[in-house]
Formats: sequence, C-alpha cells, structure tokens
Amino acid sequence: MGHTTYGDFIRAQREQRGLSQQHIADELGVSRSTYLAIEKGTKELSLSEAEKLSRFFGITIDELLQNQIPDIEKYKQMIHAFLRQDGRFTKTKLAKLLYFADFAWFYKNLKSMSGMSYRKIKYGPVADAYFRVIDEMFDSGEINIENTDDGAMLISETRSGTKTRLSSIKVEEKKLIEKIAKKWGHKRTGEVVDFTHKQLPYMFAEENEIVSYEIFGQENPDEIY
Repeated sequence: MGHTTYGDFIRAQREQRGLSQQHIADELGVSRSTYLAIEKGTKELSLSEAEKLSRFFGITIDELLQNQIPDIEKYKQMIHAFLRQDGRFTKTKLAKLLYFADFAWFYKNLKSMSGMSYRKIKYGPVADAYFRVIDEMFDSGEINIENTDDGAMLISETRSGTKTRLSSIKVEEKKLIEKIAKKWGHKRTGEVVDFTHKQLPYMFAEENEIVSYEIFGQENPDEIY
C-alpha cells in the first residue's frame, strides 16, 4: 500500500497545538498505534475519522486531504503579481492563471503556492475563495473592476493597489508567475479555459467537486500550463 500524503500535515497540525499522539487518538476513538500509522501515512483515514480530525483542527475536510490550509494574504499577493505582468485580465482568465501557478508549483514542489482548493465549474477550475477575495480587494480599493461591452469583467490594480508589497512571494514563485503571464497574457480567455478543460485534474473531477492536486502529478510536463 502506498503512503498517503496527509500524514505529515496531520502531525504538523498536532505539533503546532502542542498535543500528544495519545490525545488525538482519544479524540478519534482509536488506539495510539492506529493513530501513529495515520501520521506515518501507512493507514488511510476513514471518512468519519477525517470528519472528526477536520472538526478538531478547525479546517475543512478538503484542506485536510489536500494537506494544506489556504494562505489568503499570499493568494491576494499572487493576484497583484499577475496584474503587474499585464495590466489587466478578465475575471475568468485571472482565476485560471492563479490555478496554473498553484498547480504548476505543486507539480515541482508537492505543495501549492497558496494552499487553495480548486473546484470544477463550467469555466474550469476556480479556487473556492476566489470570488470572495476579488470582492474584498475591490472593496478595499486594491483593484478596479470594469465591465466590457461583451459582458466580461476586466480586473486591474488601482494606484493604491500598486503599493502592495509582495512579501510572501518567493523569487522562484515570481518567476513562475511571469512565465505563465507571458504565455497566456495575450491569449483569449476561451483558449485558456479550453486548455484547463483538457487537463487530468479537471477531467477526473465531478462537476462542482474539488480538483485533485495529486492527479496533476501524472500530467505531461509540457501540459502543465
């Protein structure tokens, strides 16, 4: 049996809270040795165990199984980083570029840039928090949103938005964002959407389901973004 990827994540969550293995085993109603096997990644979590753990840690089951908790501030900085490459993007295209950045980073580093979960919707994979984050950034005056004649929404940085420091984004992450923006910046939104529809994570997910980072590891290197 292969190793699960969430064992280390669960251990990290436990250690951050200063709790013993026995404590979590008791919460789950399992023996310490069973819990130890979960942390080592040699025993799969049952659905009820996953539900109990996610409730206990105060995270969603998706975050638990994707083994990362979203970094909303970093995600906002990624939005700024993309807008600084090309000035402005449609709302749909920007959502896809962020998906490319997170999944391409996962492909190389086995963790995503922002830790966001992405869901399969009609226009390709979109982060669960994307629309809320865009609204927040608009309300706080960091971005402009203009409606175009064909019904699209164009997003750009405001003058105060350009002052936002991208302190959470590493040099290598910035390079990846630049590459993605260079490749897709001048393509039509429809072309970007079509590309994401042909990728394994999108094809394997059911409608409205979370798209798997793990499956992306099987993608061909030239089809990552």
